[in-house]
Amino acid sequence: MTSKVNDKISISAPKDLSLGKQVEYEFHYNPDLLQGVPRSLSRDTLSLNADALPFTGIDTWTGYELSWLNKKGKPNVALLECYVPITSANLIESKSFKLYLNSFNQTAFESPEDVRATLASDLSKCAGEPVVVSLTLPNQFNTLTFKEFEGVLLDELDIAVETYEPDTSLLKVTGEKKAETLVSHLLKSNCLITSQPDWASVQIRYEGNGLAHEGLLKYLISFRQHNEFHEQCVERIYCDIMQHCQPEKLTVCARYTRRGGLDINPFRSNFETPYANKRQARQ
Repeated sequence: MTSKVNDKISISAPKDLSLGKQVEYEFHYNPDLLQGVPRSLSRDTLSLNADALPFTGIDTWTGYELSWLNKKGKPNVALLECYVPITSANLIESKSFKLYLNSFNQTAFESPEDVRATLASDLSKCAGEPVVVSLTLPNQFNTLTFKEFEGVLLDELDIAVETYEPDTSLLKVTGEKKAETLVSHLLKSNCLITSQPDWASVQIRYEGNGLAHEGLLKYLISFRQHNEFHEQCVERIYCDIMQHCQPEKLTVCARYTRRGGLDINPFRSNFETPYANKRQARQ
């Protein structure tokens, strides 16, 4: 599933996935639509040991297009949040997740709790570890708030960009110790399955060897033509910074814009716990 071509890492999708093809939507509950992708697909290229990961974290999903019928046939809607542990054998492929959620549309459930429990059971089975699921019902929508990343914005730096594939040589240290939080809204990669663009804001919080801001921004932009899943990109960014800059503490958190009614928000850190799931303006 992985190969090196001209010293560049090439990752191919599992051959049993047909998710890049046009499919018919199903509107009646079908858990078999869910497909997991082994996390080892990318972690092997990063020499990560699943039993001794250098970070903790979570993959937080928000679903904006969840609907089902009650027993009288009346539609219900809710916002979905689910938290997939990064120690799970599989990440959940996003297109299969969308198709799976569509299968709820014409299916009758006893209650919102029945829907939540069904989601938790199916997603846990797909991931290979328990997935925590919560639903926000319409009478709770007014409690939701936006929150942007805080930190030094890198995007206003006047830089020349030449590389659009991940290039770790762009990562430099300044020779001084720092503790700072850096933010960019210019992270873009492409889906490994469909090659559709994935857009994200990223926050990097660290202590230790100072990161050269211009080099870091160029490095983040270098993902622009890279094909990899959201979760894999964040782990690659974390590992590259840790290997080439060797900060003592490091957090990498990305919030991707939604596609197919879903956004994915991976968090990786060696010193702090995941942030609350607060939607950003672009989400």
